[in-house]
Amino acid sequence: MKLSMKLRTRLFLSISALITVALLGLLLGLYSVTQMARSQSELIQRGFTAVQIGQKLRQHLGDELIVLIDQQPDPQALDKVREEFRATLAEGITANLGDRYVSGLEQAATLYDQMEQAAASGTPAGQTPYNLAAYKPFTEAFQRLRNHLLEEQDDIVAHVIAAEDGAGERSQLIAALLAFIGLAVLAIGVLTAHGIARRFGAPIDMLARAADQLGRGQYDVVLPVSPVEELAVLSRRFGLMTEALREYHSSNLKQLLNSEGRLKAVLDSIDDGLIILDPQGRIEHANPVALRQLSWDPDILEQPIGPLLPDHAVDEALHLVLAGELLREPPADLQIERDGEVRLLAWALTPIQLREGGSVGAVMVLRDVTKQRAFERVRNEFVLRASHELRTPITGMHMAFSLLRERIKLPAEGREQDLMRTVDEEMRRLVQLIDNLLDFSRYQNGLQTLQRKACDLAALVERAQARFAEEAAEREITLTSEAHEPLPQLAVDAAQLERLLDNLISNALRHSNPGGHVRLQVRRHGEQVIFNVQDDGEGIPFEQQARIFEPFVQISRRKGGVGLGLALAREIVQLHGGRLDVQSRPGDGANFYFNLPV
Repeated sequence: MKLSMKLRTRLFLSISALITVALLGLLLGLYSVTQMARSQSELIQRGFTAVQIGQKLRQHLGDELIVLIDQQPDPQALDKVREEFRATLAEGITANLGDRYVSGLEQAATLYDQMEQAAASGTPAGQTPYNLAAYKPFTEAFQRLRNHLLEEQDDIVAHVIAAEDGAGERSQLIAALLAFIGLAVLAIGVLTAHGIARRFGAPIDMLARAADQLGRGQYDVVLPVSPVEELAVLSRRFGLMTEALREYHSSNLKQLLNSEGRLKAVLDSIDDGLIILDPQGRIEHANPVALRQLSWDPDILEQPIGPLLPDHAVDEALHLVLAGELLREPPADLQIERDGEVRLLAWALTPIQLREGGSVGAVMVLRDVTKQRAFERVRNEFVLRASHELRTPITGMHMAFSLLRERIKLPAEGREQDLMRTVDEEMRRLVQLIDNLLDFSRYQNGLQTLQRKACDLAALVERAQARFAEEAAEREITLTSEAHEPLPQLAVDAAQLERLLDNLISNALRHSNPGGHVRLQVRRHGEQVIFNVQDDGEGIPFEQQARIFEPFVQISRRKGGVGLGLALAREIVQLHGGRLDVQSRPGDGANFYFNLPV
């Protein structure tokens, strides 16, 4: 009894030390990673804001250049564009982007004053400056200001790159610290295991050999005699189990072999990996495909599956399934190294239930999705890179086309005006598509962050209705909104929620018929706030409802969209901690709803 007490004490102290060291290392790593992620997010946001301000300044400067080199003076246009330039300068100075950036903007303001003085000196006193394309002092002042703005933007980009390099060094330091803690945990575990093995190794080895003999059908086994009470009890119970197995084997061997053979043949013929688990989470059977996928030996039967897959959430999911609950989301893929190559396995757990109720185990199905995930990763990277590369030239083309449209005088009712409007609409649609692709790629790659602030949800829904009131009237569709008070003040990213609602409302209007009705609704239900966008249009086929939230999936031939709206909407909801879903019957419309936690 004293030995068992010492064993329990040693186990308690060792495991406590392991847990303490592991928790400290985990908390330190999480804190460091969180701080680094927060600083990186703030840096990227400030850099993005600075680049936006720089682009607006260069755009206003370009607009002013067009006015100043025109053959005719335009005092109103000149005053307007100068006010816009100075307003953007003031916005940048008050945007809290750093003293260095403010100094650069103040220098830009000085260069801008010099450009205005040069423009005024090239025009007779009292007149509005114009026709300055050949006036050298003005062009030199304009070029100095433009070069200064470009240098400021280059400095911002260089600063962001330098900060990212620093973050990489900090991440290496964190990784080294966590590795040290892991070695400490490993050392404590090795010492504990060595002590237990030295004291109880021989009796356990004898029990293991006896178990091997039982597995081969040899029931005349020699059991160890141990002074340790726990091992003595284990030996006695092992002997009782051996006797029971001998009797059961002799009476039911033929029937058992026939049933087992048929079941094994069926399971082994399945193309996917299949593992059968008992109510305690131990492996009862694994077909050859599963053994090959997981690089397991055939002797893993009767072992708990959790320790065999230690870095995955299999144990947690198994406890939920054995308790009768279903997994809400598909679990993360298993990463298994096999033959020097990392393979990705999608998996699912399903309870084995009797007719009388209750779970008697679970079935785990494995499927190799390495190629599929590689394709998805390449697709996401391609979309992100292609969107980045396309955004700048398309935006430039759109701006140039807008300037060209303003300067070309065409008949008001001519065919040319229709063509110009068509080109402008399609270019706007292309810019919106590229923006959607960029945003979706940011969400997919975990780069999107939320700017949470307290938000009036009723006003949010009313604004959404107002934005689409004109379009709904053109389509002869009634658009209404309801807010069931009282509603809580939620800390959300209002801009992202407005985009989410816009996608759902636009989708509802596009799939509604003239004379239809689209309803917006927000209400509180317990600890959730639920939003509904309901239409009475054509509805969604049952077999398509599971696919409509996938990117680039369209189930309707109606014009509009490329299949990103609902995928982006689901990403926005999930980033807020909610869930987006749909209820629909073909011909009875669709009801898209999402919840946000209070």
